[in-house]
Amino acid sequence: MPFDRHTDSHPPTRPGRRVSRVTAAAGLLVILMATGACGASDSGGQGLNSASDDKAAAPADAGAGEKPAAKPADGASSAPDPGSTVAVHVIRTATLSIEVKSVPKAVAAARSAAEDAGGIVADETTERVDDTHDMSHLVLRVPQARYEEVLSGLAGSGKLLSRTSNAKDVTGQVVDVESRIATQRASVARVRDLMDKAEKLTDVVTLEGELSSRQSDLESLLAQQASLKDRTSLATVTLELSEPYEDGKDPEDEDTGFLDALEGGWDAFVTMLRWIAVAIGAMAPFLAAAAVLVLLWRLLRGRLPRRRTTPREPAPETPQAPPAP
Repeated sequence: MPFDRHTDSHPPTRPGRRVSRVTAAAGLLVILMATGACGASDSGGQGLNSASDDKAAAPADAGAGEKPAAKPADGASSAPDPGSTVAVHVIRTATLSIEVKSVPKAVAAARSAAEDAGGIVADETTERVDDTHDMSHLVLRVPQARYEEVLSGLAGSGKLLSRTSNAKDVTGQVVDVESRIATQRASVARVRDLMDKAEKLTDVVTLEGELSSRQSDLESLLAQQASLKDRTSLATVTLELSEPYEDGKDPEDEDTGFLDALEGGWDAFVTMLRWIAVAIGAMAPFLAAAAVLVLLWRLLRGRLPRRRTTPREPAPETPQAPPAP
């Protein structure tokens, strides 16, 4: 059979290269679709769908032979099992109202108790009432291990008027946030790996948007984790300190005497004079304007010519005709 040079003039294309290009294009398309689905699930406030992320990473890791690990479906509880050894995370708060002999001394003692326990004074407000008594409001943050000790010491510093305490278990929330952070970090790492392998500008722009959205979600989760860590590691104690009144009586309950009545009447009289002065001051512009108008009216009235009225002369009487004879 003769050899056909026309048909063999071009070198034959390598089938392996064509198959690899088709595979790479198909893999990139699947990756973009999977990352779009993961981004939609992130905007709903739920954790990333692990199945979508595994599908997105499958084309890049094709041939590795690794099977993605199974994870719980969306909406499943991430709380630890009763028999697990997960640490318990509890938020503790308490409010104390104490009557003490000296508020400044009690404030100094409360500050020392918090600092000795390894805590801090988060807020402090002191005011003087009736120029005779002091009141103080303090917010103490103390470690959970020393919470009961500090609370007992503060309660015994004076006369306890009221006490409330609360403990909230947030172990499930802490575990859930930690799991979502780990998943989010893995997702960010996948998107960055895909950006390094992307060749088209449109693919790079799409992946940059996905990376920005996932990094924002990761920062939000890290902020939640930091807040939970702060509230579970340090307990919050709100302290209200006040001083007792002399002889155990409130000044408002004392009997009113003649001098007190005279002072109250004088205050009422002065207040009335002030209101009268205010009313006169408010009416002064209107009274001045009215006075000017009256003065102008009188001046104009004096300069206008007056009409003289002359009395009418009586009409002459017509003589009556003499009677006929």
